[in-house]
Amino acid sequence: MKRFGLSSAVILAAFLVIVASPYDASASHSWGSYHWARTANPFTLKLGDNVSSNWDSYLTAASADWSASSVMDTAVGAGATNPKNCRPTAGRVEVCNSQYGSNGWLGIAQIWVSGAHITQGVVKLNDTYYNTTKYNKPEWRAFVMCQEIGHTFGLAHQDEVFTNANLGSCMDYTSAPAGPPSNEHPNAHDYAQLESIYTHLDSTTTIGATTPAGSGQLPAPATGDLNSQSDWGKLVSKSANGKAATFERDLGRDQKILTHVYYAD
Repeated sequence: MKRFGLSSAVILAAFLVIVASPYDASASHSWGSYHWARTANPFTLKLGDNVSSNWDSYLTAASADWSASSVMDTAVGAGATNPKNCRPTAGRVEVCNSQYGSNGWLGIAQIWVSGAHITQGVVKLNDTYYNTTKYNKPEWRAFVMCQEIGHTFGLAHQDEVFTNANLGSCMDYTSAPAGPPSNEHPNAHDYAQLESIYTHLDSTTTIGATTPAGSGQLPAPATGDLNSQSDWGKLVSKSANGKAATFERDLGRDQKILTHVYYAD
């Protein structure tokens, strides 16, 4: 009887720990092993502002949110590309909005990688859908802006089920970003994941580089916009309801373009 009582207590204690903790201690939502190379923490990553006045406040808010991380800061600066093309700039992330057409996606995040190191990135927000009644709302703009920028740091999604309760994170897919709780900002688990991704330091840096990591790093002019699925390479993963997907385009010499896609209804 004494032995049974001890086992019951252990089981009960373990159950209480699980209930008290909203996340599994081993839970991870990193995007593979991809990260920006840098020689010190915290580091500052520039976000190029190629967005219209309708989006400026959301870019500023997302930058401030992600800068609350202990390992990184972001700085919004002048953009360096035509929003319609939204071509990448080495060493930074270009953020763009435009009417990209009825191609199915609300937002995409694309990163160029050399090995495991991110060398440049872009975020694209499709006004073809944000000009509609369903998506022309502050919560949708804030949610997708925050999530797509988060992807360019090497973060994936905390959860890809659209119909369950919100986790209070913009890295959680949802059909109701306003909540409750709101999914318009990062949460503590996102910051913890960034700390995990950027625990180690590198001997070189890809942040603020003035040239691409290799001659194959920039897309060829014929597919420079990379706005359509035919240019994204092979499908790597897709959510159960098909509203989220990841693609990989191999450029050779251990260089790739990776695309996270958020589809509209």
